[in-house]
Amino acid sequence: MIRATKGEIERVERNYWKRKGWEILYDWRLYVMLIPLFFFLICWKYLPIASMVMSFKDYNGNYGVYQSNWVGLYWFDTLMFRGVSISGTSFWMAFRNTFVLSFYGLVFGFPFPIILALLFSEIKCRPYRAVVQVLTYLPKFVSTVVVSSLVILLLRPANADNNISAGPLASVLDSLFGIKDNIMSDPHYFRSVYQISGIWETAGYGSIVYFAAILGISPTNYEAARMDGASKMQQIRYVTIPGMTTTLVIMLILEIGKLLTIGYEKVILLEGGNSPKTSLFVNSETISSWVWHLKKLGSINDSVGAAADMFNSVISMLLVIGSNQIAKKVSSTSLY
Repeated sequence: MIRATKGEIERVERNYWKRKGWEILYDWRLYVMLIPLFFFLICWKYLPIASMVMSFKDYNGNYGVYQSNWVGLYWFDTLMFRGVSISGTSFWMAFRNTFVLSFYGLVFGFPFPIILALLFSEIKCRPYRAVVQVLTYLPKFVSTVVVSSLVILLLRPANADNNISAGPLASVLDSLFGIKDNIMSDPHYFRSVYQISGIWETAGYGSIVYFAAILGISPTNYEAARMDGASKMQQIRYVTIPGMTTTLVIMLILEIGKLLTIGYEKVILLEGGNSPKTSLFVNSETISSWVWHLKKLGSINDSVGAAADMFNSVISMLLVIGSNQIAKKVSSTSLY
């Protein structure tokens, strides 16, 4: 067996870093474009991790996070087992709602971008496809406030006393299904409204990744399938879906990791904003919105909110690790 000398190894390493340096200089514009993203990740994703120690301390704004006294797991105990609640909604009820809303979003929301990407790939007229794609992407860039207000307007009930007509969707539901209830005040409809509006808002934007994966599949695979007599559905089943497997597995793992990361903004807006309909809380309050309401009322301090965030982060980490291990066992694809 021939062994490389130390000088040869050093020369190869020098050439490697020299080549990398020239590549960076050649593509310097691309690296400049990464600088804002780099600062975004540092400021909003990594620096806040340092303040998570607040969940283990009796935080006092006069002393700061690191000078406050340690209290161990006291705030976690207060959060979960000391009966902190709002309008009868406890932490565990908020946890249940968070998980249910996220699970429904995974089951019903995850397939929609994939279906859209498959439909886009079948549109042969490129200008028409571009227009349709842009139209499906637009809702993602609409403010959450606007989306929530639009949902409320579309589903508002008629009010004869104030001469207010029913919203368009409310009228359609009344005509077709005889639903005369105030949908935005009925807790039984909240999860459906939340999921449908969420799918409308994010499905188009989420299809970008899957559409890119489809474009990466070699056309010769489709030609071979057509020569074997495969129909369009069979081509999707035996060529397109297998070609997307890596992307599907990675995106599914990431979505599972976000099961408990529902933001409070949309939930609070659909509940009524500053004048929430407490009747909805039984099915609408998530951990983040529950903490927000309690903090607004002065029932908890910042440390309890940090403890809730820490709880979410630990569960999300465990979900990512667990789903990644399962992916490794059932397929050759995993996140890491």
